[in-house]
Amino acid sequence: MSDNVPEKKPEVIDAEIVEESPASPVEIPEADYSESGVPSFDHVRDRIEQRYTTSLGSTELAGIGGKEDVASLDKKIADRDKAAKDKLAEIRRAMREQ
Repeated sequence: MSDNVPEKKPEVIDAEIVEESPASPVEIPEADYSESGVPSFDHVRDRIEQRYTTSLGSTELAGIGGKEDVASLDKKIADRDKAAKDKLAEIRRAMREQ
């Protein structure tokens, strides 16, 4: 080190140790609930809105967002049900012929 630069002394921090008191923890109710555990109206409304928007998003992701998509899905289900009934009838006829 050079002789012209003064040395920096470390700062001394004075503190004392404080022991914890054996007090019991206080239970603080959640902000969205009363002390008796009843949810607030705002909390219930927010949960309903959250579930509704989640269902809309999942519907869009599934690709059945529009009314025409729902109608085509209903037609596919009806066609599948009819095909299942026809196959069952065919199996029953085959069983009677034996």
